[in-house]
Amino acid sequence: MTRVLLSLAVLAFFALCLYGMWHGWQRRARRQAAVLADFPAVPADTGAVLLETTGQYIGTTIGDNWQDRIAVGDIGHRAEAVLRLTDQGVRVERTGASELWIPAAAIESARTDRGLAGKVMTKDGLLVVRWRLGEQLVDTGFRGDDKDVYEEWLAALETSGAKGGSTT
Repeated sequence: MTRVLLSLAVLAFFALCLYGMWHGWQRRARRQAAVLADFPAVPADTGAVLLETTGQYIGTTIGDNWQDRIAVGDIGHRAEAVLRLTDQGVRVERTGASELWIPAAAIESARTDRGLAGKVMTKDGLLVVRWRLGEQLVDTGFRGDDKDVYEEWLAALETSGAKGGSTT
């Protein structure tokens, strides 16, 4: 009988921990939704595709805080994705989640980095686009299947609208 009660107590504690994590995520989403502008909708015509690569969307974070993941809607969910640079912006087509659109005029800079949104990689393992969402700077991270294309992406982002240039 003691083992059954102990097992039930452990199970209840585990369920309480899961509930606490879910509740914290919901509270973060409500807090961010109150201060962040709406994410731009993907236009009907995104323009000619300049670059395309596959990989994983890592997440979008608030400015210089690489761990402050945006939780509004499903933006905070990692997903397999196709990253497309067009002459009008960057389109992130995520599998099982909504698309993300970054207008070219909103792009501030691009860089490679080792971590974002709680995901830590080897040196220069992530492609990160810094852009302006309303008045807030945000970073969107992508882990490409082929990291050899990052330099091409950085150069293209710099010439296609990134005001701040690229840094590695």
